[in-house]
Amino acid sequence: MTQLKDKSALVCGASQGIGRACAIELARCGASVTVVARNEDKLREVVASLNTSAGQKHHYLVVDYAQPTAMQSFVQAHLETIGPVHILINNTGGPPAGPVLDADIEQLALAFSNHLLCNQLLSQLVVPGMKAANFGRVINIISTSVITPIRGLGVSNTIRGAVANWSRTLAGELGPHGITVNSVLPGFTETDRLRAIFKNKAAKTGQDVQDVESQALGTIPAGRLGKPEEIASVVGFLASSEAAYVNGVNLPVDGGRTAVQ
Repeated sequence: MTQLKDKSALVCGASQGIGRACAIELARCGASVTVVARNEDKLREVVASLNTSAGQKHHYLVVDYAQPTAMQSFVQAHLETIGPVHILINNTGGPPAGPVLDADIEQLALAFSNHLLCNQLLSQLVVPGMKAANFGRVINIISTSVITPIRGLGVSNTIRGAVANWSRTLAGELGPHGITVNSVLPGFTETDRLRAIFKNKAAKTGQDVQDVESQALGTIPAGRLGKPEEIASVVGFLASSEAAYVNGVNLPVDGGRTAVQ
């Protein structure tokens, strides 16, 4: 598939899980991909695994979202080297679990910075190039908690909602320039983060991890966990020219879980 040939993508949180799957999918569709995360060894592995049959050149960028100003400088310098980015995948690991009332101000501020402020800074960097090309895709990987808060993920629920409204606001501003802004809302997906959440819940409740997972599966009409590749396939569609009229949506990819809540 080469529908994204001659397009450049910046994929954040791409060292593992959903971010890595998105990078692989976009490269499969013909895009040149820059993968972003903190772990250089894993990023090198991802770049080595990306498709190059459409003549793409792939890159990696080591940044830490906990340092947004430094992150902005690194990305800006990278763009000056590779040129404009047409597809931005905003994706980063979620905050620690726990009730929102127990969260201190520092936890909330860090989550807000990692998720919303870094998304804002990255968008400001790439949108000028998107406007010049009259083509752009900003795709945010958030959570179904945007629709229904997930018990025990208080800080995440709060911040994800802020990102969703930021995304829809930006969609209205950028739509006239051929740029779409959409959010993908993964349900329970087979990632290290989900396994950590299940393990944490099991430790707190005295249950087996398998029992916690079974309870989660009972809330999903599809009867199984999602796969990162399934999220990435939706991202690939939203990044394509075929999705040019899809703008400002929060799209659940959750096996029907939010439909029955």
